Amino acid sequence: MLKRLPILCAALLALAACSHDSDTGGAKPATPSAASTAAAPAASGSVAPASTTTTAAAAVAASVATAPAASAAPAVTAAPFVDDGKWVAGKNYFVIDPAQPTSHPGKIEVTEVFSYGCPACNAFHSTVDRIAKSLPAGAVMNYLPASFRPDENWPVYQRAFYAAQVLGLVDKTQDAMFDAVWKSGELSTYDLKGSGLKPKEAWPTIDDIARFYAKYGADPKEFVGIANSFTVNTRMKRADDLIKAYGVTGTPTIIVDGKYRLDTTSAGSYAQTIELTQWLVAKEAAGK
Repeated sequence: MLKRLPILCAALLALAACSHDSDTGGAKPATPSAASTAAAPAASGSVAPASTTTTAAAAVAASVATAPAASAAPAVTAAPFVDDGKWVAGKNYFVIDPAQPTSHPGKIEVTEVFSYGCPACNAFHSTVDRIAKSLPAGAVMNYLPASFRPDENWPVYQRAFYAAQVLGLVDKTQDAMFDAVWKSGELSTYDLKGSGLKPKEAWPTIDDIARFYAKYGADPKEFVGIANSFTVNTRMKRADDLIKAYGVTGTPTIIVDGKYRLDTTSAGSYAQTIELTQWLVAKEAAGK
């Protein structure tokens, strides 16, 4: 899946960070030194800020259903929890205070905050697949789409995700959506052969995305209707609230069981992001 962008500038774009900052104008996001998110500014302490109360967040978590990434994968034996001092709170991962309720009672949730329109998420996508496949039977992988870059058309991708979720299409279209945005370019907001964003009039609309989902069994008219429904509008608003409660400032970001936040910068690399996620899952499973 990493062979998505055919030219060098597009490859650099795929490694860029996606943050709340919207001062990039029409230029592609700069490539960071550690090909990850720009969530580091929120990581000065061990406690992440939360913008909602635990009670409000419970409603968010319960209603913003997320999709399992690897439901058909065989169960992985849970690793024993060993704290050898390698991973440090406030440096490698950050405690979310207050902890946010999850939507899968009895399971340890691993959630990726992402956007189809985020080049760093595209570069990280195969790593997310590896994380999902590495989870033990007591854990579940989730996706939570962000919308905090309207200057890069993220809200339409978030809306499409929730419409697809209502129709039960996320599992079989997650990879395909990344490909449509970053490989074929049919749903890209960026000019993959140029040096920046397409003109706004050329940005993909929900109608364009509905026609894409028709390849997977959706009726385009029904898809658009669902995408603009009260149900999807509510899920989008609650997803935004939950992302704020997590203290997320960039994508991709990994959240473990509503309690811990990390990204590839804090972990150190893609491989260490997998290792740290597994360690935090083991920590939760051990009740530490």
